[in-house]
Amino acid sequence: MKIDFNKNADGLVPAIVQDATTKNVLMLGYMNEEALAKTQETKKVTFYSRSKQRLWTKGEESGNFLNLVDIKNDCDNDTLLISVNPVGPTCHTGSDTCWNEENTSNFGFLSQLEKVIEQRRTAGSGDTSYVASLFEKGINKIAQKVGEEAVETVIEAKDNNDELFLYESADLLFHYLILLQAKGFTLKDIEAELQKRHR
Repeated sequence: MKIDFNKNADGLVPAIVQDATTKNVLMLGYMNEEALAKTQETKKVTFYSRSKQRLWTKGEESGNFLNLVDIKNDCDNDTLLISVNPVGPTCHTGSDTCWNEENTSNFGFLSQLEKVIEQRRTAGSGDTSYVASLFEKGINKIAQKVGEEAVETVIEAKDNNDELFLYESADLLFHYLILLQAKGFTLKDIEAELQKRHR
């Protein structure tokens, strides 16, 4: 890995720190050659503190270390992307990130869809949406719908029509998200269970 530490007069390059699992950006620090070498040697992320004018290992006082997973440099060789497994909150304020955000998994559009389902589940009797009507009918009806969609997905899997297979797969996943919420769970709970099995 070739890093151009001479691009800036102070010999520092930005180091973007990202959670290796959630992919959330946790903080931004700066490294010189010595900080990078120490990070690679100890496997704990070490920065060069511009205010203290010395090397600084994140967590050296709090115990909230950033355990190194991987380091990549950008196309100009003057910025680092550092993947870590954080121990505790990253920010000195006690927040998970330096942007005061929770460091939790996000599943893109599926997370948005979960929020829509939650809104329609809690909207009350005025909501006439399909989702609200399913919740009104109760857990047995929701579970039945998941079963029906699962059977339809299996049938389409045995055919050669990819469009129909994807359509039924989407129906199955949508109704499964509804079932999860009816049982008081979300995709994060499924992720946690799969991670537990992976170990």
